[in-house]
Amino acid sequence: MTELAVELDGVFKRFGDFEAVKDVSLRIGQGEFFSLLGPSGCGKTTTLRLIAGFEQPSEGAVRLDGEDVATVPPYRRNVNTVFQSYALFEHLDVQENVAFGLRRRKVPKPEIRQRVAEALELVALEHRAKDRPAQLSGGMRQRVALARALVNRPSVLLLDEPLGALDLKLRKQMQVELKRIQREVGITFVYVTHDQEEALAMSDRIAVMHDGVVEQLGAPEEIYEQPVKPFVAGFIGVSNLLPGTVENGGVRLRGGALVPAPVPDGIAAGSEVQLSVRPEKLWIDELEPGMAELSGTIAERVYLGTTTQLIVDVGPDARLVALEQNTARARSDDRWELGDRVRVGWRPEHGQVLR
Repeated sequence: MTELAVELDGVFKRFGDFEAVKDVSLRIGQGEFFSLLGPSGCGKTTTLRLIAGFEQPSEGAVRLDGEDVATVPPYRRNVNTVFQSYALFEHLDVQENVAFGLRRRKVPKPEIRQRVAEALELVALEHRAKDRPAQLSGGMRQRVALARALVNRPSVLLLDEPLGALDLKLRKQMQVELKRIQREVGITFVYVTHDQEEALAMSDRIAVMHDGVVEQLGAPEEIYEQPVKPFVAGFIGVSNLLPGTVENGGVRLRGGALVPAPVPDGIAAGSEVQLSVRPEKLWIDELEPGMAELSGTIAERVYLGTTTQLIVDVGPDARLVALEQNTARARSDDRWELGDRVRVGWRPEHGQVLR
């Protein structure tokens, strides 16, 4: 069994009458890339600050490497934090920024030189060692902040929305770099983000948070393919959520159609539920036998480059979003026009019954 780097047991954090974190329990393994994902105000940054020691829990325990750190101040915890704002010293060059923490700890000079050189090589900035932060791009500045944290060799690296200030293309490049660096150094990363794609791309496991509570915890594939709550299905990517009632081993939708669906244990007939189906799981026309099926009208068509998004009206106040690949042989706008009547279907196992 993997040894644990971080443990939270029944943690609450209150600010006056407001509960920012409610009964959160987590087990994060050594060497794991673990993400706290959720919208603004969900409690993810407060949870990170509890691990760092910037906040103390109102109830519950926080342990690092098996040690209860309730009375351990932040500077004595073997963790480092990387912030969105970089927090670099503008009057120091790159290598001096990276060496700052080691100098304060009075590490011998030869060891400082070696460790700084290794950290800069890890983030591919050895050729910019003498530059000041003002001479660097946003992505380079973020890599300096990462090197400054890693050079201290923490057992856990905490990252609070570190890519939020970067443009989309650079953010995607840095996602690949962060995952590569994490694998190379083998340090536990605890990563806070509101960006679903970012969390899916980098994480070994994800805790989805909402209103201070962990709604679901699991691997990216599990979180995306098998959400357990309507909030998770709606927040992670795009999902069609169709309200209905469990009936005869399927779901009777509000529009009247009875569609086959695997109903989880514990959800009884007559229960009000939502049926979640991902846009890429939908078929338009040319359906297979045994599929769940609805009829509707093409209401909107949005070209997205590699795909085209089709919005289909399937009843009063009910719409389905579908994604069609634009291939070398055909584009979806060659097949359907606005107002066309179509059949929309999906395999029953691709519908998730949620309550």
